[in-house]
Amino acid sequence: MAPPRSHLLAAAFLVLCACTVAPPPALVAAAANVPITTCRSFCGNITVDYPFGLHAGCGHAGLRDLLFCINGALMLHLPSGSYRVLDIDYAYRGVTLHDPAMSDCRALDRTPAGRGNGFVLETWREPYLSPDPDNVFLLLGCRAASPLFQGFPDRHLPCRNVSGMGCADYLACPAWDDYYAAGRRWPGDGSFGGGDAAGGGGAPPECCAVPWAAIRAVNVSRLECEGYSSAYTLAPVRAAGGAAGWAYGIRVGWALPESNRGFCGACRATGGACGHDMESHADLCLCGDWNSTSNCDSTADAAHSSAAAAAHFPRAVAAARWAVLASGLTSMWWHALRSNLW
Repeated sequence: MAPPRSHLLAAAFLVLCACTVAPPPALVAAAANVPITTCRSFCGNITVDYPFGLHAGCGHAGLRDLLFCINGALMLHLPSGSYRVLDIDYAYRGVTLHDPAMSDCRALDRTPAGRGNGFVLETWREPYLSPDPDNVFLLLGCRAASPLFQGFPDRHLPCRNVSGMGCADYLACPAWDDYYAAGRRWPGDGSFGGGDAAGGGGAPPECCAVPWAAIRAVNVSRLECEGYSSAYTLAPVRAAGGAAGWAYGIRVGWALPESNRGFCGACRATGGACGHDMESHADLCLCGDWNSTSNCDSTADAAHSSAAAAAHFPRAVAAARWAVLASGLTSMWWHALRSNLW
């Protein structure tokens, strides 16, 4: 005899519940390959994209732990201090920074113990990030014992013009009128200076303009200077109006290994986001809930993330539910048959 209709309705209800709470495995597998997150983000009106990142694992490993979004302001952190990011130019690979402790043409920011630490990079980060060759650092009020002048006797100082920008123009800024109006002595043409430096009476020059490549670290306190300024140019045309027309700030460029270009292009072409392994710092293609060492179309070399491992848990639960429901249906059917036989 056929089982009672009530048993058939109960069985149909259990099957319907199973299909609702546990989607078929094929659907889960298909959804797993869709990238659910990207590393492209924003801070204020500045786009933060590869090779930079604001989240762990995003961006290139050489530029990790570099940018932070604080109250809507994008900041760049280095051992020498924190700098406000004014712009990121992805086409020309340049970042424009502002240091509040830096002097400009309108005002000098100097103290006997040094004001601001200039610009200093970690040794391991130097292959990836450095100030632009057209960026000049103007060191102010450095002592005679400064490392700048040791080993450079007479006219062999490291001070020089950089892309047409130097101390001769900078000393004509209005800021110096106010500075010497307080009774300080105006630098003369003594024997200490040379090149672009201005010196007087055997005293060190008030200003020494240097390119980044000459000293590799602009540490104001270690160089025994009272302050610094920085300016950059984006065109080979001399600024009109001398130093008053300079663009003040620190212009920094970045460089990545040539091998990285092909990797990141393939990753993006397959729907992934370029990132890095937080332990080994190797390149990774972030593909939603799993990572790949090549691209999102390749699963043989997939490096599954913790999110991928967590994704297996609901599937195991679904399998268990199906097993319990199948067992329950079998038990109900056997009970119905026994009832009809007896």
